[in-house]
Parts: sequence; C-alpha cells; structure tokens
Amino acid sequence: MQIALVVYDRFTALDVVGPYEILSRAPGAQTVFVAERPGPLRTETGALALTADQALSEVPSPDVVVVSGGPGQSALMDHGPLLDWLRAADATSTWTTSVCTGSLLLAAAGLLAGRRATSHWLALDELRRFGAEPTGERVVFDGKYVTAAGVSAGIDMALALLGRIGGDDLARAVQLGTEYDPQPPYDAGSPHKAPAHLVDTLRARSRFILTQSS
Repeated sequence: MQIALVVYDRFTALDVVGPYEILSRAPGAQTVFVAERPGPLRTETGALALTADQALSEVPSPDVVVVSGGPGQSALMDHGPLLDWLRAADATSTWTTSVCTGSLLLAAAGLLAGRRATSHWLALDELRRFGAEPTGERVVFDGKYVTAAGVSAGIDMALALLGRIGGDDLARAVQLGTEYDPQPPYDAGSPHKAPAHLVDTLRARSRFILTQSS
C-alpha cells in the first residue's frame, strides 16, 4: 500500500507529519513524501524543512493520497502540475484525503464537487466556491474522500482511516502505541468554544478574510 503525502513550499508541518506518524504504522505501508520536484521544502515558519523524496510524476498511482494544508496552498489553487496530478492519482486511488486547507486543493481539482467536506474553520466557506458542501465536523468521510479540519485534526483523520484500512484493533493499537490521548489544558480548540475576542482576532488575520461570509 503506497501512501503519498503531498507537500509544497510553506506547508504546515503537523498537517503531514501527524498523518504520517499514524499511517506509516499500517502493515505493508510504503510512505513517500512527494512534491512537484524532489528536495527540501520549508514549512510556513521557514524554521523547518522536510525532504520530498520523489516528484509527483514519479508516483503516478498511490493507493492513498494525503494533501497537507498551509499558507502555501493559496498560490497553488490554479497550479496545473499539482491539480493535474491530483486528478490523475485520484482516478486510481483507494482513498483521497486532506488535512486543513489541503481540502481546498482537492476542491480546486474538481474532486469535491457535490461532496461533504471540511477544512480549517477559517477556510470552510471557500469550499462552496468549488461546489463542495462544507461542514464543521472534525473528520468527514464521503465515499473514498476523507477530509480533516485544521492541523491537529489530521491525526484523528489518519486514525479513522487506519480503522477502515486495517480494522479497529489496528487503529486502537496505533493510538495506544503513539499514546494519543488528548487532554488539552484549554477548551478553546474550535471557534464555538474559544473566547469571542480570540475568534475575531484570528479572523482579522486570516488570508481568507475577503471571501468569508458574515
């Protein structure tokens, strides 16, 4: 089972590393980080680099596609090489997935039209532009398409997907092995729970501010 994790300049590290840590533990899994060109790619902060071992063209038919999100996504919404690869890979994939604003790239490739999907809460309305039905759920399955909300939700998505691939006991074992037992010190992980002034502050800073509905 080949799992292709898509990265690009200014991706968000946890978007791809979280799912990698979970899915790479599936028996027989071959995980590969792919980008338009192989080589190091910097995260949104510029402080961390991850190496894409293979070019997109070298991985034409992965079984599982995982598209990360991050600020660099905005510049790729009409980027032919990536969108064409997503369409081609999706034609034969068993699962096509995304984390955070990675779902906007799937949507831009035309893969989420008419489907329920999620993304980072600041970007949900963007999905409508491409005919998708945005939801506020943390993980959304719609056929073979699996989308996760912002950043940390990629771990939940990967565990849920691992359960579909290898069964509940495998997913539980990986959850236990990675000691994924969230007990956050604050209950502010969604816009419905966080203080209103913090929600407003993040909205004001968002690159999606001009296209959000009121």
